Amino acid sequence: MLSILIPIYNYNVYPLVMELKSQADELDLSYEILVQDDASKSYLDENTKINHLQHCSYTLNLENLGRGNNINLLNNRAQFDYVLIMEADAFPEKKTYLKDLITAINQETHVLFGGVSYPKIKPEQANLLRWKYGNERESISLKNRIKNPYHFVFTWNLLVKKDILTQFPFSNNITSYGYEDVVFIKQLKENNIIIQHIENKLIHFNSESSVTFIHKTEIALKTLHQLIQNQKLSSNDTKIGKVSKLIQVLHLQNLVCYIFSKISKKCIANLTSTNPSLLILDFYKLGYFLNIK
Repeated sequence: MLSILIPIYNYNVYPLVMELKSQADELDLSYEILVQDDASKSYLDENTKINHLQHCSYTLNLENLGRGNNINLLNNRAQFDYVLIMEADAFPEKKTYLKDLITAINQETHVLFGGVSYPKIKPEQANLLRWKYGNERESISLKNRIKNPYHFVFTWNLLVKKDILTQFPFSNNITSYGYEDVVFIKQLKENNIIIQHIENKLIHFNSESSVTFIHKTEIALKTLHQLIQNQKLSSNDTKIGKVSKLIQVLHLQNLVCYIFSKISKKCIANLTSTNPSLLILDFYKLGYFLNIK
């Protein structure tokens, strides 16, 4: 019935696989757990142990394909009608995670999203920004997710019918970090594929440093620019695209870029401080994106 797809890169996913396998075995569920490593250099020994587990497999790409392509390959290998896309650094909030997921499936279920939470314990200063962003911008209540079903959704903790993912795969042109999920969700919306929302969260244990998060954000903004240039996305598909378009219409781009050049270092100082501001992060992203354009 269920193929669990876990794309990974330089992460020990064995504990997650063991937890999912334990839950699935208790349900007497027809399942498989497919882990595909995108040319990692770390945790190979730990993850190779997955191949000793019944109904589980671990494979290693010889070259880095990017997350979207990795998921497409996993879907091609999947043998069951539903696929569950996971994130390597996430973990179920509840021991009944898979049971609650399976219970929620009905004849009208095509895509189902369970939500995301973040650890409540405040990390050390070096990791504050990503933790704060996750808690305030990504951990959204079920009520608000239902109001905006195509906006507050990620392409992990996401159950999809295999034939839908086959028909609308992740873009194979996106090999760098960022926005492959936005392109995928846009396809679903344009084709009137309903996303069902439930309360069945995964805890995202993302422990990347603030410096790494800022760097990955910059890469993602370059990816977004390319996607807009290639007409895979429009400016109206993202908040930063809408705002940057408005600034250009008002002929304020040069002014914003000038301000950004003067205060970008101060922005970084705040974002790596003990009290990072998400509003400053928003401005930093806007200034960086306008400079790309």
